Amino acid sequence: MQTVLAPLDEPPALAAVGIGVHGPAGQVDVFCLPDLWQLHLYDYEADLTVDGTEHAIRPGRVSLVPPGTEVRYRYRGRSEHLYVHLRLGSAGTPQSVPVIQHTGPERDLLGGQLEQALAAWPNSPARATAEVWAALWRIARLTPAQEHGARAVHPAVMAATALIEARLTETLTVPEIAKAAGVSHNHLTRLFRAATGDTVVGYIRARRMERARHFLRATTLSIPAVAASVGIPDLQAFNKACRRELGASPRGIRGAGPTPRDSTAV
Repeated sequence: MQTVLAPLDEPPALAAVGIGVHGPAGQVDVFCLPDLWQLHLYDYEADLTVDGTEHAIRPGRVSLVPPGTEVRYRYRGRSEHLYVHLRLGSAGTPQSVPVIQHTGPERDLLGGQLEQALAAWPNSPARATAEVWAALWRIARLTPAQEHGARAVHPAVMAATALIEARLTETLTVPEIAKAAGVSHNHLTRLFRAATGDTVVGYIRARRMERARHFLRATTLSIPAVAASVGIPDLQAFNKACRRELGASPRGIRGAGPTPRDSTAV
């Protein structure tokens, strides 16, 4: 599979967002964008060649092509697609993204994000940028990266961590999380250990206490409210958990004041 390395840790700079109409003026287009990435979401059938590698365009597929890359489209009639021309920054670790891939069940969400970007462009460029940035991250997660030394995260682990983040205030059991992730208790335990180096229960505990530390240092929420917000409403148990996991009582943690890490928004 042909892939590109896309740096996504800072928002893109948009040059154009629109709907491309091709086919009526000719069945073949050959071109490149010397300085811009090109993102296309397709709803038709055609053939695409990227730097000599052939790909099939089908409804629901999305392509991401880096600057300076020659592309050749062969259309089968009138063809319309959503497109974005953009510049990507250089911050962070580049994501390995297939040049073209199927969006699957993400089609409607991804299409909605790009349509929102189109509606916002050019009158609200910041809104358009936000929608495209979110779309790029969605595209990067369609196919787990397995090249260039990147380590894929099993979909069950991704589903489990998403559930944990959404329900930190609730009582959670490993069998319940495993069922929601579509795997057995034992299989999730093995997958989780391989992906995070921790048990599911240990991960839940760590995430709760990280959130508690943030709330204690960065907000004026009462200590009982903080305890309830991380799923430990019993104050005695919360106090013990703070001392064990964070090294101080809730009042002691609050008295230490904010740290740079605690500037993250809730």
